[in-house]
Amino acid sequence: MHTYLVGGAVRDQLLGVPIGDRDWLVTGVTAEQLLARGYRKVGRDFPVFLHPKSAEEYALPRGGADDGSEQAQVCNDLIQRDLTINAIALAADGSYIDPLDGRRDLRERRLRHTPTFRNDPIRVLRLARFAARLGPLGFRVAQPTRQLVRQMVQAGELDNLVPERVWSEIVRALQGTDPVTFFETLRELGALRVILPELDRLFGVPQPERHHPEIDTGVHSLMVLRQACNLSREPEIRLAALLHDLGKGTTPRADWPSHHGHEQRSARLAERVCERLRAPNRYRELCRLVAEYHSHCHRAFELKPATLLRTLQQLDALRRATRLDQFLLACEADSRGRQGFERRPYPQAEFFRAARQAAAAVDTRRLAKGADDQKMIPDIIFQARSRAIAAVKKRWEEQEILTIT
Repeated sequence: MHTYLVGGAVRDQLLGVPIGDRDWLVTGVTAEQLLARGYRKVGRDFPVFLHPKSAEEYALPRGGADDGSEQAQVCNDLIQRDLTINAIALAADGSYIDPLDGRRDLRERRLRHTPTFRNDPIRVLRLARFAARLGPLGFRVAQPTRQLVRQMVQAGELDNLVPERVWSEIVRALQGTDPVTFFETLRELGALRVILPELDRLFGVPQPERHHPEIDTGVHSLMVLRQACNLSREPEIRLAALLHDLGKGTTPRADWPSHHGHEQRSARLAERVCERLRAPNRYRELCRLVAEYHSHCHRAFELKPATLLRTLQQLDALRRATRLDQFLLACEADSRGRQGFERRPYPQAEFFRAARQAAAAVDTRRLAKGADDQKMIPDIIFQARSRAIAAVKKRWEEQEILTIT
């Protein structure tokens, strides 16, 4: 049995960056022998064996080789990987097996496809994710790889990707340090119109320049995502920020640059995207709420107390303060995701929190006990909470007047 360190661990070691998971390729042994040694088999399409102590992943060579030599088996496995920089093996004696010259691509900061890249179209998303992850180190997608991906898109090879695999790549990108580059790369390669057509069609759709100096809705959406990344590491918040304006892509051209009623359309489209991608409910719920109510948050100081309370109820904010915090961060990202507004304060968030705190502090049990008609209890509580929010609004208005004077 011979073991080779492969994949990302070799790549990162050569780049001099921290190594994450360590994956191994093993030769000279069968699956049955690995199981007999205590390894645990996982995966269906491509079996991987977990080490009984370290739990690191060990895999047998893919495909095999005509001559059966160990070198040929390793090379054959490496060639079937996604990118040349991930197709390098490190032997126990310190030597490298590098059939596709991946080390040269590492030196030249190039993301280049392997001969078998096209066998699995999900690799297009992996390519975009590596462009985002390694972009700060100067990596760029090689021109032949760009051409190949465009050919794959034109040929419809991305049309039937498994939703769960697409979602896995998207959420990993959202958890990364630069998801904006991930989506930009997909768009540059022509793949965004297949993966997220609702987002892709926002590019070229204008908005009123007075509120959006950047004008382009697609540009704005990526600016909002970047601000969300500055404000939070939570992928739910980042996705909700990215998808909040999808409805503007369905506004009739005759109505441009106005987008009246886009919030409801955005909410429906965001839900549809999350459903198509099989996203967990927590993503779907937050995306819908941010899309539907972000304008309410921006106009917080203009809302009547009753309207503000209804918004809090729709957000389920009285019971779930964390949900409100997520919503407000996405709304703040939307406000700052505009040219020239990047550092603009967003007091609406603190005002929303103050209103929520006042409404939640109302003694509902006391009100319920004192009600003559049980059917009137919900209305009595609603009116009491509205008055509490009105008092908060009055204090904020007085403080603003004092500040001005």
